Amino acid sequence: MLENKNILVGVSGSIASYKACEIVRLLQKKGANVRVCMTPSALEFVGRLTFQALTGEDVYISWKDGKTGLEHITLARWADVFLIAPASANTIAKLRFGITDNFLTSLALAYNKPIVIAPAMNTKMHENPATQENLKVLKERGHIIVNPSEGILACGEEGTGKLADLEDIILAVKYAATSKLLKGKRVLITAGGTREYFDPIRYISNASSGQMGYLLAESAYCMGADVVVISAPTCLKLPSQIKKIDVVSAQDMFEKVKELYQEFDIIIMNAAVADFRPQEYSSQKLKKDKENPVIQLQPNPDILKFLGENKRENQILVGFAAESDNLYQNAVDKLKRKNLDFIVANPVKVFSQDFYEGMLINKSLNTVNISAKNKENAAFEILKIIFS
Repeated sequence: MLENKNILVGVSGSIASYKACEIVRLLQKKGANVRVCMTPSALEFVGRLTFQALTGEDVYISWKDGKTGLEHITLARWADVFLIAPASANTIAKLRFGITDNFLTSLALAYNKPIVIAPAMNTKMHENPATQENLKVLKERGHIIVNPSEGILACGEEGTGKLADLEDIILAVKYAATSKLLKGKRVLITAGGTREYFDPIRYISNASSGQMGYLLAESAYCMGADVVVISAPTCLKLPSQIKKIDVVSAQDMFEKVKELYQEFDIIIMNAAVADFRPQEYSSQKLKKDKENPVIQLQPNPDILKFLGENKRENQILVGFAAESDNLYQNAVDKLKRKNLDFIVANPVKVFSQDFYEGMLINKSLNTVNISAKNKENAAFEILKIIFS
């Protein structure tokens, strides 16, 4: 989503200013072209040379830094997204009232698209009615506010005011940079690998990391959808902008899907749902001294089949197929049997890997091969192909 996008990062005076260095790095890793402007007070926390070294570009602090005196205009035209992180209470107030007494706020006034604003300040300053009103007005104007998080602040107080998690800030930048192909749509996504316990600490599961499901959720959110994720256990973190419902077993996931599926326009079943579960569950840990223990299995409910049989008119159902052989034919068979609109097929070798290769097949059997250096790009590509 950020490949070759022009991202302007504005840094204002805050103890959190040093985190802007990592934000620049993360944006560059995602393929963005990054430039930086700073307020004079930001220089008290991070030097100009730091950002010059990171970006390989000039860093703008005053009108004297440019060759023409019009860099606040040319940079505003250059930027696909303008991110201010951290945004101090002072800068936020100036943005609200259109005060242009430094280069950054002048540039903001010349920028004619939504600005991504990530506040960072003392809790009392953030909670002050003046700051809250300023943020409210900026949000009403269409700017994207990445709310600060709670924690122990530099001043020693504990409360809301820390710069938001960097993942949340990067997601807001992606949101600002992405066409809203799914605006007004509700999307339900399942993710992760279910666990089928046979005693209190041991279970049957699979190698799914949940990464693709989470990245599909992020991409759908950035495309403007209202997204809910039903997630089996995973080590991954979902950004706070996306609602997550935690489940454990296939039966848990089935019950939650049945409860919610009619509310959604698009359902993407990415979770690796266990086909079987133990017939019996032991409330006590099974001892290893038992000779040749046998675990009898029984089928789990087929969630995808249920959705295919019960989907309402105009509801889009997307399934996934991970196969060790006969990838195309097995995927097509599943597409037809489960009454899907699309199926994404990939070899099992992409499980728990960052790279992706596979194919997208629709019910007319039109096929698009997808190969991406990472699953983030693949997730965005899959949704873009389906809905563009």
